[in-house]
Amino acid sequence: MTSRELTGFLPLTEGDDNAGRRPDNATLSDLAWRIGFGAISWPWLLASLSGGRKADKRVLMDELDLAPDALPHLGSWKADVGFLRHIVREITRLRPAHVVELGAGASSLVAAKALALHGGGQLHSFDQHGGFVDATRNWLADNGLSVDIRHAPLDAEIADWPGRWYAIDDLPDQIDLIIIDGPPWTVHPMVRGAADSLFARLSPNGVVLLDDAARPGERLVARRWRERWPHIDFRLVQDGTKGTLVGRRRDMSQPAANDNDRGRFMRHGARAAIIAALVGTGWIARGQMGEFPQAAQAQTFLDEAAASHRTGLLRQAMISQIESPRIDAPEIARSTGITLPALPAGWTVRDVQLYPTTDSPAVAVSLVTARGERVSLFADRTETPAEDKPLLARRATDTIAYWESRDTAFALTGPVDSARALVLAAMVARGQGLPNTQ
Repeated sequence: MTSRELTGFLPLTEGDDNAGRRPDNATLSDLAWRIGFGAISWPWLLASLSGGRKADKRVLMDELDLAPDALPHLGSWKADVGFLRHIVREITRLRPAHVVELGAGASSLVAAKALALHGGGQLHSFDQHGGFVDATRNWLADNGLSVDIRHAPLDAEIADWPGRWYAIDDLPDQIDLIIIDGPPWTVHPMVRGAADSLFARLSPNGVVLLDDAARPGERLVARRWRERWPHIDFRLVQDGTKGTLVGRRRDMSQPAANDNDRGRFMRHGARAAIIAALVGTGWIARGQMGEFPQAAQAQTFLDEAAASHRTGLLRQAMISQIESPRIDAPEIARSTGITLPALPAGWTVRDVQLYPTTDSPAVAVSLVTARGERVSLFADRTETPAEDKPLLARRATDTIAYWESRDTAFALTGPVDSARALVLAAMVARGQGLPNTQ
């Protein structure tokens, strides 16, 4: 079978290919993780059954000049339209010479076609199911696409990550784009963390794309990646049914760091104990597992918030630029998926603009507080370490207080001290939603 066929709820099993069988050295603690996360991950698994809107898929097929039925079935363990669009977007922007894909399928067709249209780079794809690899290679050939797709059994171990990993060899020295859509969570909920064994090969401005990034296991992976790879900016984008983690390598003045010498990710007993504690306290059930308290690591989001504040002030000072001081909250929510909080009494809106970011349009609102302070509220569908409690950052003469509500991050920026920034942010964060217009 290939990704053209309709698939079931769970990934391919040993019945589909012997390469997917459970090896003798699989640990009981790994089994405990699978059972624990299986019990709490069903909302994400149910959401993944939808591969995205048919209209969005048609647009994607048209953009790639593929037949409308080139991908007749998406969803389940396959990539959804949101993740596939990220692949096309990054290939269009990067014009990569080498793309490495972990987990073949629908993403292979889309990536190969996008490469053929934008620069002609090489796709190196790996999957643990030998029969699936052969069928996918033939399927891509039927579409006029040649891909370096290889069978990579799950019989390797990465010293500081749990589960089994692809037996990969003969990789390019520099990789411009890494697409991670495997192995499945049924191997281990955090098995995809081992993909960071490739991050040292990431080229300047290279990108990492992780599918299923909204799931609890992948959120823990993202947390550790942020700690281990400080020169890669990671952000969760919730524009599909399963979420995509986008990582961009930004600082090439230092070598890529890795903490492999810290040893295995968690020892067997500790892993099982953490599972029990998280389930027992309801942390996971409340959807709060994404980030444990840590130092602020949201450089890209903060830079964009600061830039939007400066741009807003510049617009207000220019005679030729016409401000838009009216907020239409329902229209903003429909167009961007961003629900703005209610503004405190006595605050005045000076300007409302869509602000282009790398992954999605954000909203920038220029405001004047009841005391006459000129601040900006920046909102984007992304992830930061702040959660629902504001954190602080500085950019030049401005203080930024930022927090999260559901899947949207907010930043309040202005020339105020830290204490005042937290007070203003708390006033805004308490809002439950804007009226229809303001």
